[in-house]
Amino acid sequence: MRPGTRRRGDGLKPPAARGEKKTHEARGLGGRKVTIVGPGRLGQALGRLLAKAGVPIDLVVARRVSRARQAARFIGAGTPAALDDPRLGRAGVVLLTTTDAAIEPVAKVLATRSADWRGKVVLHTCGSLPSSVLRSLARRGAAIGSIHPFQPVPNPSTGIQTLPGCYWAIEGAAQACALGKRIVRLLKGTPFPIRPSRKVLYHASGIMVCPALLGLMSQSERLLKLAGVPARIARPMLARSVGETVANFARLGGRRALTGPAARGDWTTLRRHFAALRRALPDVVPAYAALVSAMLRLAGKRPPREFKKALRNAAA
Repeated sequence: MRPGTRRRGDGLKPPAARGEKKTHEARGLGGRKVTIVGPGRLGQALGRLLAKAGVPIDLVVARRVSRARQAARFIGAGTPAALDDPRLGRAGVVLLTTTDAAIEPVAKVLATRSADWRGKVVLHTCGSLPSSVLRSLARRGAAIGSIHPFQPVPNPSTGIQTLPGCYWAIEGAAQACALGKRIVRLLKGTPFPIRPSRKVLYHASGIMVCPALLGLMSQSERLLKLAGVPARIARPMLARSVGETVANFARLGGRRALTGPAARGDWTTLRRHFAALRRALPDVVPAYAALVSAMLRLAGKRPPREFKKALRNAAA
């Protein structure tokens, strides 16, 4: 053995391992630590994914330390802290993942934790509010912005499965947008710009196709059960059908993928649907009428005058 050399296992890492560490660090945010404030479903999922991508998690902040401790355990990193913790003043990058209503008041609390926020970046994750709700932090020098995934996150565990690769709306100051894009790309996602003044329309579009779809599928499940379809197959049957419909929309677009009596202008079948729904589930009739109207517009069909009047009455 030559002088100055060591055997394996004596604490000297082989070159490959050192290279792996550098690569791991390079995958992060240039060594910048992230503080997560308001770690709900999205905050926990995002924190865990960022930690896995090599981003150091500094503080995990909630109104109660017990809640912050629970979130930090799920994330697998970060120091639990309460909102009044003075260590918040050291935060360099803050992800504000609170509820929509809490964003502005929490931002005002954060602004009191440091007199100088220059060089710091604060991003909120609300889909309907612009980054300007963080103005109290901007006045103290912070670069403010927002990032929002066009993806439902019903719980943290689902979020770590579905957030990677999804689409993210980004807006705000240039420095904040640059950092937001870097975060999204760490998650293998696709960032896109959104107009702050129109952000609420963007958010409404997501509600129409995600939570609203769940509402529609639940009503459809009720109808299937009333029709005698076994409960054990109603849900998987709906999931398969809706999955195929989504694939057709992606491939063909709405108008070409549309099927059913509204697409054909089959007024007789539609009247039978309304009659049956009034007898079985009258509470579903207004929703069905609104959907038929939307489908007719998509298909470019002009209903007869009497059907149009019946449709208006049903939707009322």
